[in-house]
Amino acid sequence: MSSSEPTISEIQRSIRDAVRLHWSIFLLQGVIFIVLGVLAVIWPYISTVAADVYIGALFLIAGVAGLVLMIYAPGVASFVWALLTSVLALFVGLLLLWHPVEGAVPITLVLIAFFIVEGIFQIAASIGYRDVFPDSWGWMLASGIAELVLAALIIAGWPGTAGWALGLIVGVSLIVSGLTILIVATKARQEVKKVLG
Repeated sequence: MSSSEPTISEIQRSIRDAVRLHWSIFLLQGVIFIVLGVLAVIWPYISTVAADVYIGALFLIAGVAGLVLMIYAPGVASFVWALLTSVLALFVGLLLLWHPVEGAVPITLVLIAFFIVEGIFQIAASIGYRDVFPDSWGWMLASGIAELVLAALIIAGWPGTAGWALGLIVGVSLIVSGLTILIVATKARQEVKKVLG
């Protein structure tokens, strides 16, 4: 009995084909990431506050959505759980929107953890996909290493770095990710040109 689930090589092939087919979209995405990253690095304090406001708005929306969806909670336990998480999300969202500067410390800690995990994932993915993108997998590896180094530098300067670290981390991450996407898109475009002649 054959399995209907795709194999790893089929997934890798479909990713490669998608990048080759839509390289211009990836190219545009890379340029946008780089521009936003440069702006975030130039103004890290503003970027930190902007990130806090953005995250606060997401929590606020999640809290409101949770309260609305409580209507569909099937039992008392799930109702209470939905109520608690929704109220907590609303509280955190309002707090971050009301005091975005003070919210920089806990959010920076969470994002440092996120970038550490993302860096490890990018390193693992670059090694796993080096056969799919042999000319550009090293850039993805460099991106993962850069994120780990940045997280370590921010931790080393803690707590003095909390006011501007979030904006800087987001900016550098956007620049590195944008460059990675740009290079992959350029390589995919070159492969398409070779095929078309």
